[in-house]
Parts: sequence; C-alpha cells; structure tokens
Amino acid sequence: MTSRLGRLYVAFVATAVATLGVTVANPAPASAAMTICYNTSQAGAYAGTANQAASIWNNATTNLTLTANCGSNLRIYQITGGGSYAVRTSLGNGRVYIDTQQAAQYSPLRIMTHEIGHILGLPDNYNGNCAILMSGGSAGTSCTNPYPSTAEANRVSSLFAGTLSATERSAGRSADIFRDSWPSVLTPVS
Repeated sequence: MTSRLGRLYVAFVATAVATLGVTVANPAPASAAMTICYNTSQAGAYAGTANQAASIWNNATTNLTLTANCGSNLRIYQITGGGSYAVRTSLGNGRVYIDTQQAAQYSPLRIMTHEIGHILGLPDNYNGNCAILMSGGSAGTSCTNPYPSTAEANRVSSLFAGTLSATERSAGRSADIFRDSWPSVLTPVS
C-alpha cells in the first residue's frame, strides 16, 4: 500500500510541475577534454619517451588529453643533428623533432615534454630554473625535471578551456617554430 501511495505522490507532483510550466533541468555535463592525437611512427627510439611526456601533460592539465596514434595533430620525429625543436602550426597541432645527439646530453624526457609544451601553447623561458619546464636547456645538462610548473600547467589548461582573452589566446595559437631551447651539443676539447 505504501509503494502505491508513493507512486501516486510522484505522479501528482509531476503533473503539478508540468501544469505550472516548471521545467527541471539536468545539470550540464562537464565539458569534455580536447583530444590531441599524437603520432610516434617516426619517433624511433623516442616513442616511449613521447608516451611518458603525454602522460605527464595529461596528469598536469585539464581540458585536454594527449592520445597516442589515433591521428596526427602532433607528429613526433627522431632526427640526428640540427637540435631538438617544435613547429606549432596551431594550438595543439604541429611537429616535434628530437635530436639524438642532444638527447644523449640532456634528459630525453625533459626535451620531449618541453617541446610538446610548445605545441600546447607555451613559449620558451630561458631563466635557467630547473623547476620551470620551459626553461629548456638553459637549466643545464644536470636538470632532468620533465614536469611543468603549476603556472605552466594552468596556462595550458586555460588555453584549452577557452577562458583567456583574445589577446592571451593569440599568443598560443599562432604558427611558430621554437628552436634553440637546447644549447648546441658540446664538443670535446682536444
């Protein structure tokens, strides 16, 4: 008998709400993260490093997810000579080149995470501070920190959330080439 009264009550309330024109809105679902598909088919020995770097960015940021080999927003290449660098064609799109010679001298994971940072909208910051990922090679060969600072991670999250002003967003969306983050490979003195 109690369940019948409960059903009648629910039916009565639903009818009253509909009669009064009241609508009950479901809360809006959380916005889905943008997926950036990266391709490691040309990354050679650095494919695993690219996966580690993607995991670091995925854990540090919101509003974006880097996913391996589902497309080619971001292509990663292994090269020898010429230095590691990134070419951003637009926010979340571009190419990263990892130089085997530099990766033998600097932390390959730091290089990879740093260069992906450019694709995600971050500029270089040559201040020599190892805690700042975008300081690149200016922090020296002993710096192996592959993690973005909170400020860097928040900047990327804001770029992908679309919460920045047009001026702030334009800094992260333009096509650009980021070279010279890593000083030239040291040559032994004879």
